[in-house]
Amino acid sequence: MYPLHREREQPIFSARAHVFQIDPATKRNWLPASKHAVTVSFFYDASRNVYRIISVGGTKAIINSTITPNMTFTKTSQKFGQWADSRANTVYGLGFSTEQQLQQFAEQFKEVKEAARLAREKSQERYELANPALNIAAPQELSEDRHSPPLLTVNGPGEEKLFRSKSAEVELTVEKERVKKMLSEGSVCEINLEAELFTLQDSNAKLVAALQEANGSVEQWKQQLAEYQEETDRLREQVAELEAQLGHPAAAAHTDKEELSRSLEELEALLSAKDQEIHSLQSKKTDVGELEREREEAIQRLQDLERRNTELERQIESTEKTLAFSREEQEKAEVEVQHFLEALDVKICDLNDLRQSLANLVDK
Repeated sequence: MYPLHREREQPIFSARAHVFQIDPATKRNWLPASKHAVTVSFFYDASRNVYRIISVGGTKAIINSTITPNMTFTKTSQKFGQWADSRANTVYGLGFSTEQQLQQFAEQFKEVKEAARLAREKSQERYELANPALNIAAPQELSEDRHSPPLLTVNGPGEEKLFRSKSAEVELTVEKERVKKMLSEGSVCEINLEAELFTLQDSNAKLVAALQEANGSVEQWKQQLAEYQEETDRLREQVAELEAQLGHPAAAAHTDKEELSRSLEELEALLSAKDQEIHSLQSKKTDVGELEREREEAIQRLQDLERRNTELERQIESTEKTLAFSREEQEKAEVEVQHFLEALDVKICDLNDLRQSLANLVDK
């Protein structure tokens, strides 16, 4: 969380998971909301007495779900669970690396859901106590002898009689529903604004870091440029001193002057090249977004490879189980064949004994 929200919201529980959202078109397929596993946290807002699940991935808040008593977290597999958020009009899915992490998250969700139910009941009680006019009993039914609605009497200060008709009670009920709706809409708007604030602060931090890095490079080139300019000024001063001392320089001095002039020209060319490099660095500041997109694409390819690897591991595991089962069946068959052969050998022996007995009888 950012410093602005640490003052008001406190983390309760955090876990690492892959975040998915249901496809709004098909309502069946899952769409990945994060490129990789991100931190998913339960937060408690003490000022509003609400519980939320928040996860920030990249430059946006991918989960900002306020927990209500009618929500249910369902474990659909050993490492995957989901819940529906009617306010966000979506279904969130979380994929964990272990079954234990999923179980811990499900237990925490159940506890927070119960806490949200108790908080809502207390909030409703305080709201009704603060608005006694909304708790006035329903008026009596219309009498058969009258065509106008009966009047309710409420004793006010000074024993003055105030009369409220049934239509006034209906207006109070409508007003109560309107106030509840306004409160609910206000909470939703605040949640949306906080999510946008997460995104803007994250983007701002990244842009500031990129700008500082670019400014550091610019400052380094500026420092080198200043050193080259100082060196050029020093050489020019030396040339001026030599000219002043010689007055009418000789041929050798003239040659030295030409060499110095060439050196100055080379230094000026080098300074020009450095200026171009500085401009090139400044123009590359605008390529930060493109580099970020390339990085996200690489992460996506890595994610796809990880999923493919997981699928291959599952296939290998299934094949190993099938192979083990086949080996067990083969061993059982070999044992049965061995028993059959042994029984056959016994029968052959018995048959040989019988033949020998017959041969003996024939000889006699």
